[in-house]
Amino acid sequence: MHELALAESILDAVRTELLAYPGAVPIRVGVRIGVMAAVDIDALRFGFDIAIRDSGFSRLTLDARIIPGTVTCLACGAETPAESTVFDCPRCSSAQTMLSGSDELDLDALEVETDDHDRTDLPEAESPQRKPKNRGQPAPAL
Repeated sequence: MHELALAESILDAVRTELLAYPGAVPIRVGVRIGVMAAVDIDALRFGFDIAIRDSGFSRLTLDARIIPGTVTCLACGAETPAESTVFDCPRCSSAQTMLSGSDELDLDALEVETDDHDRTDLPEAESPQRKPKNRGQPAPAL
């Protein structure tokens, strides 16, 4: 079950982001998962619940969203959005299709409570060297 490893990686990213915001308590982490990443969302949530048990982040919840890909029919050329990896063409019913795009797995939001219990949305962690500014205010966009 690679979803448990993914859940642990998400927690690592949360820890990295929190280095720039001392005293902040994580409440919600948002992830965008492409349909081609082949992640079972229910298994990821289950793994996340296991991973947070001894993490000190007991209030942290996971908000996981599936990002659809594009299916191209090799028989008729139709392009259709797809939210699964199994897809028949809606135009000609051909099973000869090709799925493209949507292979990402991105941390896209982190909601925290600061010392004064204000909720703040923090951007995706890219640089742990960022210094906190305007505590209790939304973090600057990356």
